Amino acid sequence: MSKTYASFVSIGAYAPEKILDNKMLEEMVDTSDEWITKRTGIKTRHIAADNEYTSDMGVKACEKAIERSGLSKEAIDLVMCATVTPDYFNMPSTACIISDKLGIHNVQAFDISAACSGFVYLLSIAKAFIESGMKKNVLIVGSEKFSSIVDYSDRGTCILFGDGAGAAIISATSDKTKAIMDVHASADGSYGDFLVTPAPGSVHPASQKVLDEGLNFVKMKGNETFKLAVKTLTQDVKNILKHNAIESHQIKHFVPHQANYRIIKAVGDALKFDDEQIVLTVDKYGNTSAASIPMAINDIYESGRLKTGDLMLLDTFGGGLTWASALLTFQGK
Repeated sequence: MSKTYASFVSIGAYAPEKILDNKMLEEMVDTSDEWITKRTGIKTRHIAADNEYTSDMGVKACEKAIERSGLSKEAIDLVMCATVTPDYFNMPSTACIISDKLGIHNVQAFDISAACSGFVYLLSIAKAFIESGMKKNVLIVGSEKFSSIVDYSDRGTCILFGDGAGAAIISATSDKTKAIMDVHASADGSYGDFLVTPAPGSVHPASQKVLDEGLNFVKMKGNETFKLAVKTLTQDVKNILKHNAIESHQIKHFVPHQANYRIIKAVGDALKFDDEQIVLTVDKYGNTSAASIPMAINDIYESGRLKTGDLMLLDTFGGGLTWASALLTFQGK
């Protein structure tokens, strides 16, 4: 009996129409275009409309991924969404809402919470479901309306985040050459206070105090997170490359989490990736958390840079703290 492998067969993404650029932020908080660009590499970020929700953006990304896969919606047997900005706190899951809006019914659907590492965490789960024989065609989506948890009077965080969604179809194959090669995912909860949205939750249930103290907004220890991100991302990539006997020059596309240009540059330099290998979209979209990596993959797909069979290395780091990396070839058309 032949072994079953998981294959990355399509990509899709969506960015909202509204754009928030650095000049606009200059009018909102004490900052400047020059400072933001120098510190983060971000020039613009996309912001969802008031009546545009995490599920709506996820649906648009999913529709593209499904169409490009050539599959019918009826062939999808699992839907998973990675988000820290769900439509509701915290049921129904955003995956259930996305499934319903797509017309996918009577199929297992659930959310995961791994912050910016969410999409690569989903890859590991999809791979396990498919290789175990439990599922055949898995729809994964990272979708975030991060603007809904950003305090636009906090210049330390409001400059960083944007909204958007990215989705992919992971399908079963018997061809090992088309398989997702490896996924590493890990976490260390002792750094949980580096990136946290304090409320609402069982620690701080919804209350007037929550609103008065802004506990419903994301809080970040910026410098500490930056240092740990560079160290962790670099080591994680070294580990996955060594484990699979692959040299950095063999990677066609290095797709890091798009949080900050300085982090990406530091990691890229440490691993000796050249500019042609590194995928950069942080200037356009900012940090879109779980949507960041699939949106970046979609960018190189739509620009014609991503070809069938190209070897990609994904690398991410997020609140939790979580981190993950993946080695895979693109098997889309």
